[in-house]
Amino acid sequence: MNIGDVASLSGLPAKTIRYYEDIGLVKPLRSANGYRSFRESDAHKLAFLGRARALGFTIEDCRNLLALYEDEARASAEVKEIAKQHLERIDGKITELKEMRATLAHLVEECAGDHRPDCPILADLAAKRREEETRRKSA
Repeated sequence: MNIGDVASLSGLPAKTIRYYEDIGLVKPLRSANGYRSFRESDAHKLAFLGRARALGFTIEDCRNLLALYEDEARASAEVKEIAKQHLERIDGKITELKEMRATLAHLVEECAGDHRPDCPILADLAAKRREEETRRKSA
């Protein structure tokens, strides 16, 4: 099947499929005229990759998960470890987002939002920038 067909089957854009080919995640056959020829197994791999990426796994995680998927002698503990590490990264991001939200909510609450020029939001942003510049100069 051609790239359009496999894109429809896998739910991935052709550009993404070409990228996955460039980085070696899929290896379609090539016809004499150079056109890609995807097999059913390529479509399954691409759908697998699409789902893994939708869950936020990195390209390297996807490469490892795909290798494990294709290895019938795999230990599920390896798969679990990759997923567990990814879950820890997600939890870290959630913590950061909650802290960001709390800070921003506080600043929004403190800002009068009226005709006056003083704004705690802008003051906080400027203060953080000054702190970063001071840290950079002293390093």
